[in-house]
Amino acid sequence: MTQAEVADRLGIDLTNYNRLENGKVELTYNRMRELADIFHVEPVDLISDSSSVRTVRVRGCVEAGSWREAFEWDEQDWYDVSVPFSPGLAAMSLYGAETRGPSMNRVYPEGTVIVFTSLIERPESLEVGKRYVVEREKPDGRREATVKTLARDDTGNLWLMPDSTDPRHQEPLTLEGDDGDIVRVIGRVVYSVRPE
Repeated sequence: MTQAEVADRLGIDLTNYNRLENGKVELTYNRMRELADIFHVEPVDLISDSSSVRTVRVRGCVEAGSWREAFEWDEQDWYDVSVPFSPGLAAMSLYGAETRGPSMNRVYPEGTVIVFTSLIERPESLEVGKRYVVEREKPDGRREATVKTLARDDTGNLWLMPDSTDPRHQEPLTLEGDDGDIVRVIGRVVYSVRPE
């Protein structure tokens, strides 16, 4: 395609398209999506070398206070996001989940995709200050998945802390669980992808 043809498909004049192509005008996510559709590529392909990008499948959501049998969606609802390639994570499986609700909205606004490693596949020591995907299971088998920051109090006890503006989601979780709940730390957050 010529530049004039691309400009026409975008609904802008050739001068503005040249300014966009030369970095004189901000390339917004919506404009990137339009260009990606025109060129039949993913938006990330327009701005990065594909060897420096890794694709992660988003298969479900994490939402504190939402109890269900599983937090994974039906396969037709899965989608992919791209994150930077990291040699330190190259040998690890990465998983994606959308945040729902306000339990970590100061850090991860609703709809943010968190990308995490699996501590079930590759166990590692928990680190204070890191964010983790946590699963709580009730005695009846219902589960909730959420994301929390690991903290240590003055007595040395570990807590999973929310970071929320909502007063209903400001109570820390113990790693031991309450009222017969089982708490499992299932993943460590390594990236987040915010919606535009």
